[in-house]
Amino acid sequence: MEKPFIYVTRKVPEEALLPLMEIGEVEMWPHEMEPIPREILIEKAKTATALYTMLSDKIDEKLLDQSPNLKVVSNMAVGFDNINIQAATEKGVVVCNTPDVLTDTTADLTFGLLMATARRIVEGAEYIKAGNWKNWAPMLLAGTDIHHKTLGIIGMGRIGAAVAKRAKGFDMEILYHNRTHNSDAEKELGATYVSFQHLLERSDFVVCLAPLTEKTKEMFDIEAFKQMKNSSIFINASRGGLVNEDDLIIALSSKEIAAAGLDVFREEPISNDHPLLGFSNVVALPHIGSASVETRQEMAKLASRNIIDVLSGKKPEATVN
Repeated sequence: MEKPFIYVTRKVPEEALLPLMEIGEVEMWPHEMEPIPREILIEKAKTATALYTMLSDKIDEKLLDQSPNLKVVSNMAVGFDNINIQAATEKGVVVCNTPDVLTDTTADLTFGLLMATARRIVEGAEYIKAGNWKNWAPMLLAGTDIHHKTLGIIGMGRIGAAVAKRAKGFDMEILYHNRTHNSDAEKELGATYVSFQHLLERSDFVVCLAPLTEKTKEMFDIEAFKQMKNSSIFINASRGGLVNEDDLIIALSSKEIAAAGLDVFREEPISNDHPLLGFSNVVALPHIGSASVETRQEMAKLASRNIIDVLSGKKPEATVN
């Protein structure tokens, strides 16, 4: 019996692929920092039984139409907005992701981004590097307190709840808005469900952790920013498409909000002349929410296990469709 052909679209830790090599023929795009070109991805997909993909890989109807042998797409990410789920389902292709294993790591980064923005940590580090620190002054780089403030979380899923758990240690009041009530977060963390508008109006920190869908696309526009306090800080660690970046620039320029911490952008990677990087009160990171060595290794292993489960007729640990 011919072995299944498994194509990996980015260089990942080899130990994560060893189990795949036992069941099939594995080929991997040899570059870590350079994404696979679209035409090569389509060509490889034509004969692939399984695709081991990244968020940067567009798995659309066009690709799926040309992949008659494809049985599973395993995305090494919790998100899956790069995949046409409906088309995959119609063609009998199982789509998997890697939730849970990155929850705490992403929550750590999210809260770290909040702290760095509020306390102007990056500004302070750059201030010293530029040779500007000549003396101490009472209000030198004074930021804003985090403790006893109000945190508003948009998207109270696993990561949202983990961020709320960290906020409890800072004695923060926790508000949240979600598609449905999260009774566990309310019971265990004291979180309060409120409307989107109420959350924007009340929160000192607004943290966006919602999934990107047609309904949530650009939910943070100028009208949303105008409802926030002038002193509030906006944090996005979910997807860049949730934010109208032009409106965010306007909100920062007109001081509708005080600052922003961003791990994601509409188009990635951004260039170093991106307008948002011109603001000293913006902390920008290169989409590293789950980027710890331990977590990325676990994500890579889970992506492999999902493929093995599907190809062996078992229910995978994490399916999307």
